[in-house]
Amino acid sequence: MPAKSARAFRRIEIGQYLVKDPEIYHGELTFRGTRVPVDVVLTYVAQGMPLSEVPENWPDVSQEAVQEAISFAQEALLEKYKKAA
Repeated sequence: MPAKSARAFRRIEIGQYLVKDPEIYHGELTFRGTRVPVDVVLTYVAQGMPLSEVPENWPDVSQEAVQEAISFAQEALLEKYKKAA
């Protein structure tokens, strides 16, 4: 069976600030209205970047948007390991 192209997928809005859109950054999860990948920002925050510095590095990404991404990541982690136990 042939693989579906990225264009075959639809835009998925996740929460208030996150989006997966096949037309933006190869369909990866980004902050709505930007081309900033969520995983990149979360990596910096996990390595110690204060939330207050996020807008200095990515002016179009708010602290609230990053907090939402952190909350979704936390929920996914807890759900994954809740099932594994």
